[in-house]
Amino acid sequence: MKSIFKFSERPKFENPSLIVGWEQDSGKLSPKVIEYLNKKIKSKSFCEIEPMDFFSLAGVAIENDVAQFPEGKFYYSQRNDLVIFKGSEPRFERYRFLNAIADLAQSYCKIKELYTISGSISPIAHTSPRRISAVFNQQEISESLRGCGLQDLSWQGPPAISSYLLWIAKNRGIPGVSLWPEIPFYLAAGEDFQAIKLTLSFLDKKFNLGLDFGELDEKIRNQNIKIDELREEDSEINRYIGMLESELSLSEEEQVELTMKVTELLEKKG
Repeated sequence: MKSIFKFSERPKFENPSLIVGWEQDSGKLSPKVIEYLNKKIKSKSFCEIEPMDFFSLAGVAIENDVAQFPEGKFYYSQRNDLVIFKGSEPRFERYRFLNAIADLAQSYCKIKELYTISGSISPIAHTSPRRISAVFNQQEISESLRGCGLQDLSWQGPPAISSYLLWIAKNRGIPGVSLWPEIPFYLAAGEDFQAIKLTLSFLDKKFNLGLDFGELDEKIRNQNIKIDELREEDSEINRYIGMLESELSLSEEEQVELTMKVTELLEKKG
């Protein structure tokens, strides 16, 4: 049977950790975390999953006049003992795709643990303290991360792709955790730089990466200034965000109006 893996390098591994992020995510959290991480630790691509069996290649999505081809790439940083996977969610044969990630990670890379990243849309203000909720597939990894500021996530609803991968890892005896950083609902359509930094800060401490956040801090400042200007110009928007800061709920109409105006502002001034 033809292999679905296409190797560009064959690096050697000694029990690295695997970090998994998805191309489509709220606040562009997952792809931006992976891109930032790859750039800062100078990781290199060594393998990709051939897309033919998992995606419809007839209709390729276009975003900002750029074709968005499906992706499933593995990267490595031996200096940091990390393997990183960044992929599009498969349209077909989801379990085969996720098992392929687990197969390569376990048999070739010999990973010791798995971390997945996905944004969690929340009814909070962008000025509110952010939290990372987490789902663990073993008690041991939950205990090892005690004191890292992770909140246990209680979720009722359809499982996300990260949850499926966590379950597959559990069945293979691979310790794993899904990280779910909070993203204010009105930033979910754009980029949430604060959530990106929060996630990277966790990974920085966990893996002792020595990341420089100067670039992200500047983007956070600029985004906050733009929203502050909108609050000064629009009393209704200021009232909505003030209600969220006071942990009060907005009506569906108020949520839609806040989301539309903030999204329009950030796209226009982005």
